[in-house]
Amino acid sequence: MVMNWDVRILRIMQKSRGQWRVEEWLWYWLATGVLVVLFMWVIFFHKHEEESLAKLPNYPADVRLRTHCAIPYIIATNRQLSAMHPIYRLLHPHFRYTMEINALTRAALINANGVIENNFAPGKLSILLSSVAYDQHWQFDLQALPADLIHRGMAEEDPNAPHGLKLSIEDYPYANDGLILWDAIKSWVTDYVNHYYSEPETNTGTSLIESDQELQAWWEEIRTVGHGDKKDEPWWPVLKTKQYLIEIVTTIVWITSGHHAAVNFGQYSYAGYFPNRPTVARNNMPTEDPSDPEWELFLDKPEVTLLKCFPSQIQATTIMAVLDILSSHSSDEEYLGETLEPSWEQDPIIKASFEKFQGKLKELEGIIDLSNADMNRRNRNGAGIVPCELLKPVSEPGVTGKGVPYSISI
Repeated sequence: MVMNWDVRILRIMQKSRGQWRVEEWLWYWLATGVLVVLFMWVIFFHKHEEESLAKLPNYPADVRLRTHCAIPYIIATNRQLSAMHPIYRLLHPHFRYTMEINALTRAALINANGVIENNFAPGKLSILLSSVAYDQHWQFDLQALPADLIHRGMAEEDPNAPHGLKLSIEDYPYANDGLILWDAIKSWVTDYVNHYYSEPETNTGTSLIESDQELQAWWEEIRTVGHGDKKDEPWWPVLKTKQYLIEIVTTIVWITSGHHAAVNFGQYSYAGYFPNRPTVARNNMPTEDPSDPEWELFLDKPEVTLLKCFPSQIQATTIMAVLDILSSHSSDEEYLGETLEPSWEQDPIIKASFEKFQGKLKELEGIIDLSNADMNRRNRNGAGIVPCELLKPVSEPGVTGKGVPYSISI
């Protein structure tokens, strides 16, 4: 199959020789598998990674940090909330194995001279760059999906639009599926919070939220200890009402379930074929200089120049193996909405709310199937287009490119 896509290259004159850059890119997929124009993409990717990936839900390291950095929530929940507290019981499934996987990551993946440093373009600066980006851009209130889409210019508020948002790109699978999942989670959390905090206020005139000492200590630790460097930022929600508690808990549940699933389980499908997303470019692009032997080689045998630019064999196979592991579901995976906690089974109101949540997740699965079959949705249907199933709630074990576990367990 040959796919004819357009490429426009601009030459920028610098002193005595011309430098090339890609302004708009797509590439030929030759029947031989040689992606000649991908050479330009490799260079462009590393020069403009932040700009290009800011519009995608997947793969930048700082985006993955937004999910794996759930440790402040986990520690505060276990330290400040008793095991009988309703918010503890609601959040507990969403923290399964996260501390363990983060410990393994620090030991083998993001450690000094580890997989990331040895195989990604920034080398020893990889984690530093990711950490700086995380520090400069992270805000708790922007972790909610609607706020994130608005902040990135991918949506604007519209009370007449579905989910209260008008998308800048109507056929945007992450937003289309994610907002349905977000609404389902928020509806479940709303029913749950309203049930356990049903009275409007206490005898002292304060709300049940304000008078819940465990809950207030929990939120205080998350803000001032877990995020001590940002404790005085004005964007932190003030935990005084049920509405704020619902928004806070929904955001945490979304981070650990839907958001992580969207940025994690499609990695091997997208980057397992390493030319699709090379992690490093080993050579500079040759200059348009007839006396330059690299330029002569590029004109004569572009595939040789391309292979010299790609990651080495050991780099490519290492990343492929790591992505295969990271994108896999274990056989004991616990998926969102799959299991009803025994104590909820005894409460008819909570049981009914949970079953309603399960029904919405099942409905989401059908909506995703219909969307993938819709020929008008060119970002998920058509020749050479992979159907988007990342937010399908349930999956089989292994690398499937779908499934939303409760927690960040890989």
